[in-house]
Amino acid sequence: MEIPRVAAGVLIVAALAAGTWAFWRYYWFWRNPPRTPPPGDSLVSAADGTVVYVMKLVPGEDVINIKQGLAAKLADIVREDLPMPKLLIGVFMSPFDVHYNRAPVTGTVEFVRHHAGHGANVDMGPMHRRILAGRKPYYTDSEHIVRNERTVTKLNGTLKGKSLPIYIVQIAAKTVAGIDSYFGIGEAVERGRIFGMIRIGSQVDVVVPWHEGMQVRVKPGDRVRAGETVLVE
Repeated sequence: MEIPRVAAGVLIVAALAAGTWAFWRYYWFWRNPPRTPPPGDSLVSAADGTVVYVMKLVPGEDVINIKQGLAAKLADIVREDLPMPKLLIGVFMSPFDVHYNRAPVTGTVEFVRHHAGHGANVDMGPMHRRILAGRKPYYTDSEHIVRNERTVTKLNGTLKGKSLPIYIVQIAAKTVAGIDSYFGIGEAVERGRIFGMIRIGSQVDVVVPWHEGMQVRVKPGDRVRAGETVLVE
């Protein structure tokens, strides 16, 4: 009598686990709650998730030392050399975050470029585990920052009356099934509007020219919401 009861218990647990996974994978993951950009002139987050780095960089400077023998420059992230000082903000999206990405500013799309990874996409697990444990810096051992496939979208917008070309870098995780972009070259996109998504876990970096007077409103460890949380004023 005990063996059938144990078997039934195992089947119930397995069914609950499968049902929970199916609910997450085919419903919860695709949720798209409405977002309202805050009033005023500011740069808002492109993604939901956790801020993993906020850095002001000069051309050619290493962004981060991922581990011994592996460092990242801005060109490794954006896949092109960028002159003049820049501000880089990275947001990690766990599998449980909303995965629709929104425009940080109102602007016109200059280009959308997909870049293959350097080999197969690597796991983002090290970053996820460090975030869950609260261990900074979150980017330690996170090779995905430089190795994984990505799509780079450049918007030409404005902030505080100044021209603001902004690069939005959607970085794929090992399990990603695709990086989507809903706007083409020359199209206008409004601040806070959905411009794409990454299917399953991922990271989204935002790169903008640094101007004196900019006020950064986030720091590593902060939770942000796409289209609503102010990154820079």
